[in-house]
Amino acid sequence: MSSPGSDVTDIEDVLDEPAHEPVSEPVEDRPPARSWRTRTDFIAVALIAVVSITASVLTWAFSDARATTSVTGPASWEQLPEVTALPPTLAEVWRARSGATQWPIVVQTPLKETGEEKPSTVVTGDGGEVNGRDPLTGDVRWTYKRDLPLCVVGTGQGRAMAVYSKGTNCSEITALDGITGARQAQRNGDAEPDTALLNEGSHLIMTGSKYIEAYRKDDLVKSLEYGRLRAIVNPNKQPRVGCTYGSVAVTSGRFALIERCPDDGSDRITVQKPNPDKAEDPKVFTSVLTGGRNAQVVAVTEKLVAVALPDPSRIVVFDAETGNQITEVPIDVPASDFTEPPHHVARSFTTKTNVFWFSGSKTIALSLETLTPLWTANDTLGAGTTLAGRAVIPVKDGLRVYEQATGELVGTVRVKRDGYTGPVQLATAGPVVLEQRGETLVALR
Repeated sequence: MSSPGSDVTDIEDVLDEPAHEPVSEPVEDRPPARSWRTRTDFIAVALIAVVSITASVLTWAFSDARATTSVTGPASWEQLPEVTALPPTLAEVWRARSGATQWPIVVQTPLKETGEEKPSTVVTGDGGEVNGRDPLTGDVRWTYKRDLPLCVVGTGQGRAMAVYSKGTNCSEITALDGITGARQAQRNGDAEPDTALLNEGSHLIMTGSKYIEAYRKDDLVKSLEYGRLRAIVNPNKQPRVGCTYGSVAVTSGRFALIERCPDDGSDRITVQKPNPDKAEDPKVFTSVLTGGRNAQVVAVTEKLVAVALPDPSRIVVFDAETGNQITEVPIDVPASDFTEPPHHVARSFTTKTNVFWFSGSKTIALSLETLTPLWTANDTLGAGTTLAGRAVIPVKDGLRVYEQATGELVGTVRVKRDGYTGPVQLATAGPVVLEQRGETLVALR
């Protein structure tokens, strides 16, 4: 046996027979070594080379890399100026086609010094092309393009998220660095064609009428499958089978959705985690009947979930953990507003104090603490946004400005929309106000 650390190993001979010297043939009796440099050998080598090159060319020709164009940009950009006061006027400074964004997409980048997130890049998507743009000028900073149609473009964790269709569904999600446009992660999924991409905080929720899925934002690993799964690995894990889904709202650590199930007497509101222990085994906090049809989920917080119901029009607030009804408040919203919002998304935005919900004809400000109505803006075109601390809500003639707490009208900024009269989704990037008008993104300053 060898000692620890020794470089020599002792071998014990356990055979009883004595060792023999190997017998070798006389050199003159050995057959001559065959040379491989024959005509047949050269032909074989040439054929192998041709096959290898052809296989490599075909692999490249049909690969994702062959069908992808990526032009990255610089690693940093100047910060946008702070906005301390509302501008007296707003005029168009640039516009771009952006049929794959359902609302303006602004990438928020954390500052190295403080970690505070600041808007840095406006992202547009159309056809198969995603562009990162300078918010002030609209100039293209980076481009990512596939030979596939885009389903939707979203954002999360300082990245742009692009979802492409590789068949009947929206099955490829790609994370792009918000500053440079470099591809950082990519996964295949199974979202429905009319999906939206919602930012929960640490996860992305992809909506649908029969199937919902969620992904971790850092590595795009699928964290949840809910509804009608194509391939069921573990049966009897989905809580209800055969339901269809309505609108969805998200907050940090949970999301809420309207379910319509064949055995229920009314629509159902369900609150669940985006990241259960196993993706195919949902973790539901609560699921209760709303008491009405054509329900819309308006907002969800850590403690509460608000649902809007028609006939009569009202906001019903439930406990997000137990499902117990907390309160019910009437609202002046016509029954015609209670249609399914586009892409199954509650049309709302949240500030530090309020939730603003667009019903379809009105914008209602809710208290973030209680989710009960505070004030209503009539004849609006969208939920709005904030600028210099005030609520800015789109209307036919431009943008109305309100005090958030009281709903007091501060004034109206005129905006020309060239005959466009449809819904308007708003966002801001520094001093720039962004309007999503159908398939066009317009920047105002």
